Formats: sequence, C-alpha cells, structure tokens
Amino acid sequence: MKTVLEVLQSTTAYFTKAGVESPRLNIEHLLAHVLGKKRMDLYLEFDRPLNETELHPLREFVRRRTQGEPLQHILGGVEFMGRSFRCDARALIPRPETEQLVEKILQRHPTPPSRIADIGTGSGVIALSLAAAWPETEVHAVDVSETALSLARENAAVLGMESRVIFHQGSLLGPLSGTFELIVANLPYVPTGEIAALSKEVKNDPFLALDGGDDGTLLIRTLLPEAKKHLAGLLSLEIGHEQSGALTESLAAEQYHSISPETDYQGRNRFLFASYG
Repeated sequence: MKTVLEVLQSTTAYFTKAGVESPRLNIEHLLAHVLGKKRMDLYLEFDRPLNETELHPLREFVRRRTQGEPLQHILGGVEFMGRSFRCDARALIPRPETEQLVEKILQRHPTPPSRIADIGTGSGVIALSLAAAWPETEVHAVDVSETALSLARENAAVLGMESRVIFHQGSLLGPLSGTFELIVANLPYVPTGEIAALSKEVKNDPFLALDGGDDGTLLIRTLLPEAKKHLAGLLSLEIGHEQSGALTESLAAEQYHSISPETDYQGRNRFLFASYG
C-alpha cells in the first residue's frame, strides 16, 4: 500500500515525463481534492497509507490531467481574489493576470464608482469580485455566450450575490444603456492564427473566449468607440502583451486621455487604462 509521499513522488515523475507543467503542484492539488483536505495538510501526512478507495479516483484524475484537461476543470473550481469560483469548459479559466487587473482597478478607485460594466464577463469573476468590494455599486456584466453566463450566474448564486450583479446576454455594450464610471473588459486577444499552437490546456477554453481576430485586437478595437458612448470615467483592459503600442494609438485616435499601459507579474504590458468624458 503506497503512502502519500510515495504517490506524490511517483506521480510527479509521471507528470514530468508527460510534460505537465508544475507537476508536483498538480498532484498535490489532485490528491488533496480526493482526500478532502487542504494541499498543505498533505505535508503532515506523508506516511499515511492510501487505500484503493482513495487511489481509484486519483488514477482517473491523473489520466485526465496527462491528456491535457486543465487542473481547474478537474477540481471544478478556482480561487480568485480570495473566493472560490466554479470553473469548467463553459468559460475561460481565470488567470493570475486577471486577478491583478482587479487589484489595479481597486487601487485606482479609492471611492467606489456608482455604476460599472464588465464586458466579456465569462465566469463572472471580475464583476463578482468588484461587486463584493463595492457593496453599493450597481454592477452590470455582459457576455455574448449564454453558456458562459449560465456559469457566471451559478457563481453569483454560490457566493450569495444573485442580487448584486445584473447579467446581460449580447455583444459588447449592445445590451446596456446609460453611463458608467468604470468599464472593464477582458476580451479575447489571441490572434486566430496562433490558437492552433496553444497548449492542450489552453485549448480547453472556449474558442470564442480566445479568438481575437487576425491580430488579436479586433474585439478590443470594436469596443473603443462603443465605450465612449457610455463612459464617464475609466476604461480598464486586459490585453495581449505585444498589443500595448497599437492599442495605445487606437485609444488616442478615439480621443481617450490619461492612457496608461501597466505591466503584469512578468513585467509584460498586459493592461491598459484610459479615461473618457
């Protein structure tokens, strides 16, 4: 009968050979999920033997992971801004960069805005995180995919925030009316021609959530003139790290001001902030 440590070591080697990124971290998360424990609890139980009832589901999880299914889909959730969100193939897996975008928005708004819009909400992590931080703010969230919105609504229900975010199905700001002090958008920004070369894990995300057109900026550039009709404040964008220069020029051409590119944890230009009105 194998112990916790033996399973961690052998599966780490197996994941490494299979090309799974962060192999030790992956098996720790999977084993903790099977045992119903926190990942760090495993370090106190290295000598614990694992029975077949525990090993059987773990083997299936390991098989799925080596075939390229994302860890977050197997676990059924992801941590974002200190909260647990459901996560599956209906919407893009939230990335650390998007968490950083929310942090930067909160830093820029010491006084909560009265009305905000999240465009391309996906699983709802941005809208729900901002709604939690700003209880008095009216929050609207839009996505073209009703499938993604079904996941966002589930996350709102799990967090007990069904009444805090108004969800809309439609393209960009099409379903919205009125003025917003903040419009945030994490739209698809991968060039169409590069999607085939993405990792197996990333290609589990919906194609619609990845495809940014020929140069990756199609939807973002479409948003800019639309947003001007509704914005009296800050536009906040997550973008591809090579798109900052071109999109800064597009923002200036649309008469936005106070245009500010900012970097992610890797020092890449991943965010754009600009004001209008």
